[in-house]
Amino acid sequence: MIITDTISTFFTETRQRTEDICAPLEIEDYVVQPVVDVSPPKWHLGHTTWFFEEFILKTYLPGYQIFDEDFAFVFNSYYETVGKRVVRANRGNLSRPSVNKVYEYRKHVTGAMEQLLSGEVSKELHDLVEIGIHHEKQHQELLLTDIKYILGNNPLLPVYSENFEENPSQDYTQDWIRIPAGIYEIGHEGSEFCYDNELGRHKVYLQDYEISNKLVTNGEYLEFINSGGYQTFHLWHAEAWDWVNQEQRKAPLYWHEIDGEWYRYSLRGLKKIDLKAPVTHISYYEAFAYAQWKGYRLPTEFEWEIAQPFFKWGDRWEWTESAYLPYPNYTKADGALGEYNGKFMVNQKVLRGGSVATPNKHTRHTYRNFFHPNLQWQFTGLRLARS
Repeated sequence: MIITDTISTFFTETRQRTEDICAPLEIEDYVVQPVVDVSPPKWHLGHTTWFFEEFILKTYLPGYQIFDEDFAFVFNSYYETVGKRVVRANRGNLSRPSVNKVYEYRKHVTGAMEQLLSGEVSKELHDLVEIGIHHEKQHQELLLTDIKYILGNNPLLPVYSENFEENPSQDYTQDWIRIPAGIYEIGHEGSEFCYDNELGRHKVYLQDYEISNKLVTNGEYLEFINSGGYQTFHLWHAEAWDWVNQEQRKAPLYWHEIDGEWYRYSLRGLKKIDLKAPVTHISYYEAFAYAQWKGYRLPTEFEWEIAQPFFKWGDRWEWTESAYLPYPNYTKADGALGEYNGKFMVNQKVLRGGSVATPNKHTRHTYRNFFHPNLQWQFTGLRLARS
């Protein structure tokens, strides 16, 4: 059996943090869905609650009473094994259940989970709860970035919070870190929590390379814009060039040119660009084009993992040149939880590091985030490499 105090406290802290993130919202903010990739805050609150109900309470708490039979349909995300669900693009149409009802749902499930964790906890249950906690932490980051997209597409560009610092300055000299050619080991090791896509620790051979100790800044990226980077087709992949033209992209997401000066929307509202802060909300397409313009490249996820002890990371999710693929001997878990990572290993790029929106106790140097190459709404940036 597992000592329950630690996992119980971890659970309670995580549940409270989600609600703290939503505290600055007005009731109208909870149901907005501007684009398919952004989910309404109300849906995040319900989905993270359903996860514990569906995968833990229904099986492990004798006599547990389901809060509402319809909520499995409303708050399931992509788990085909579990049953039917609301189409992702329609989450913003859910005027019901009400926000108050969803908070009642959270209270019901949180209380039941605390009851379950007050007794002896098997390793199997402990591991499931830990996955549920980190699943909710993933949604905490999505909550912040989805809230930013919702408010950042409001014509009034409202302030979410004056206390959220998303633009740490990189006021230090750029340098290159040299890594010699050789065979290196990649992937998670040890008994601490990780996702299954980090497992299958294995050896890779890396050629000599160098990697920047700094992320690319707003000031540096502005030079790319001013040089005509968004109008120079040979810097872009063919698919990316189509995206630039179809979407009429001229700058990173949330950048606004006003009277000849650049501003960007942040969770603190509309502010002048901080030239020393790392650029963010760029797609892989933009990261690649910038690297081409500079005469460098993006690092692979393996190069990033080996070099990461020598630079500061965690302010921006960093695009890599690696496709999101399984490690050697990767196996999906049985049942619904096997859908968590494996079925997304196609047409996506790996990002490494973490961001200003990533919760505490949730990232590590082997963490493999992944997104489609056109997406910008996460706190994504880039670090250059060269051979």
